[in-house]
Amino acid sequence: MEVTVADGRAVKIRGAADMPFTNGALCTKVAHYLERVYSDQRLLHPMKRVGRKGEGRFARISWDEALDIIAARYREIAADDPRAILPYSYAGTMGLVQGESLDRRFFHRLGASLLDRTICAAAGAHGWKATVGAMIGADPEAVAEARLILIWGGNPVVSNVHGWRYLQEARRRGAKLVCIDPRRSETAAKCDQHLAPLPGTDGALALAMMQVLIERGLLDHDYVARHTLGFDALADRVRAFTPEWAAPLTGLDAAQIRTLALEYGATPRSLIRLNYGLNRCAGGGMAVRNVACLPALTGAWRHAGCGALLSTSGNFPVDHAALQRPDLYPDAGRYPPRTLNMSFIGEVLLETRDPPVRAIHVYNSNPVAVAPDSNRVRAGFAREDLFCVVHEQFQTDTADYADILLPATTQLEHRDVHSTYGHVYAVDNRPAIAPLGDARSNTEVFRALARRLGFGHAALYESDETIAAAAFRAGDARAAGLAEGMQAKGWARLALPQPFAPFADGGFRTPSGKCEFFSAALAGEGLDPLPAWHPPAESVVSNPGLAARYPLALITPPARNFLNSSFANLPRFLDSEGEPRVLIHPDDAVVRAIVDGQNVRIHNDRGAFRARAVLSTDVRPGVVCAPSVWWPKLSPGGTNANAVTSSARTDMGDGPVFYDCLVEVGA
Repeated sequence: MEVTVADGRAVKIRGAADMPFTNGALCTKVAHYLERVYSDQRLLHPMKRVGRKGEGRFARISWDEALDIIAARYREIAADDPRAILPYSYAGTMGLVQGESLDRRFFHRLGASLLDRTICAAAGAHGWKATVGAMIGADPEAVAEARLILIWGGNPVVSNVHGWRYLQEARRRGAKLVCIDPRRSETAAKCDQHLAPLPGTDGALALAMMQVLIERGLLDHDYVARHTLGFDALADRVRAFTPEWAAPLTGLDAAQIRTLALEYGATPRSLIRLNYGLNRCAGGGMAVRNVACLPALTGAWRHAGCGALLSTSGNFPVDHAALQRPDLYPDAGRYPPRTLNMSFIGEVLLETRDPPVRAIHVYNSNPVAVAPDSNRVRAGFAREDLFCVVHEQFQTDTADYADILLPATTQLEHRDVHSTYGHVYAVDNRPAIAPLGDARSNTEVFRALARRLGFGHAALYESDETIAAAAFRAGDARAAGLAEGMQAKGWARLALPQPFAPFADGGFRTPSGKCEFFSAALAGEGLDPLPAWHPPAESVVSNPGLAARYPLALITPPARNFLNSSFANLPRFLDSEGEPRVLIHPDDAVVRAIVDGQNVRIHNDRGAFRARAVLSTDVRPGVVCAPSVWWPKLSPGGTNANAVTSSARTDMGDGPVFYDCLVEVGA
């Protein structure tokens, strides 16, 4: 981003024209980022709760008073057992300095519980790594070389506008674009073909595609022989997974599945651009693993811009140990480190014992809005004996439960450095303006708390500049010239070949160095070592008893104008979204006497939320779609779609199953 500043105030923001991937453009949300920075809703001063938890009533206090209160409570709790303190953060600020440096060091030194940050990508990453070995894939700048592109479980028109430019270029050069998504998304509407499998059944579709490829011999036999492990076992496994087997599970015609597989097998220059939509169901890890096997069968990895791409993050030589300093943990003998899962924070706050969570420090996240099974999340945060600190830019639903509420800086007001997961450029983030009001960055807050608690280790007081300079491993060849490039331009490409074809000659980052159809690592975890079918937890096929009461499968993809719950409080984006809505097929609406525009109740045993019904053929019969994440307090009835989502866990990675959810819709 380039920011124009006049008299200390940011007056213009735009994409950097000289940065190849950004190419002068910003997404819809960030193009209006100054409205976020200068919003009259910004938190500008520390505050202390004066009402009941959840009411959101606060009185202004000084930073000294706020920090003294926090330090005193942490000192008191830590004297009994520091693991009763829990940090809670995710990707509200994604930089390596503000997102995972002094915060981790502080809580490590304190001896607090560790947080398993699983809410977005844990299942898919687990399945991908078991197959490919690292979060590395096709070069996103070279995808125009592909002749067939499957956009699987993603909506790049909304969530990856810069990457979509390259996909469009591929299409202009003759590539066919196929979107695989349970709904006709904005991306699906712009593709040549749309396949709409039932939620949670992507793994079955991939298995059937493998069966056709192997049965028809549409394989790169040389690539399979030299660069894969376990092909014979895979061939035996998928023999029964025919398109006819997959059809009733996926809701697709067997002929559609077979045609897709044949076309894929006949097009060596193919790309699967998958995303995390398909990992948010009970079999999400295995689904991603099944899809990740496909390009090794056809040898698509040989070609630049081809193969598959889930994330580029594994290309970056980030020195996580240097950033986070887990060695600062003080007394593992007396207090063995304990890890708690962020996705199930309701259970964590209500059920954890030995010790129970007595304090939670929330930053870079909004769990009351974004975590599943939100009625239990609210109940956990409502505990009067829970000391809650929230460090935020706005008074979110989570902030309403804070005992101490601290004002946070925005991206324009603090120092940071970023790795990325959609391209291979590192980005330097220098503050364009001074912090507004009394806002402070994450690092500034944790330095101050460390000082009040008397912690002496020098790592707790390093400057942001020092941390940023050490974020990437200097001796790694991929980091060559990175610091100099970022200093000169604000961004720098990793020292990778251009174009980048990471597995053209094998070299997978797995233990065997091959694409592992058979994974000994998964076997060691007690999981199936081969691609397999893991059904949804909640579907007509897998749970007919539940489906008799709640027959509609709900998915809750990101609303076009929100970024999870970020930007979801600002007038421009609220005006664009209008109000919470649920897309329902006309056939499902008519049997429920629901008309277009009607206010309806979406519910199951876990809870309910309300939305405006939109009758649409963009969803198939049996599926409803509620674009999310609305702030609960800005939603009808004070709840959002996470009132009905489940706290069940994925097959791998212990992630949440947001898109594995049966509901009923009524008046």
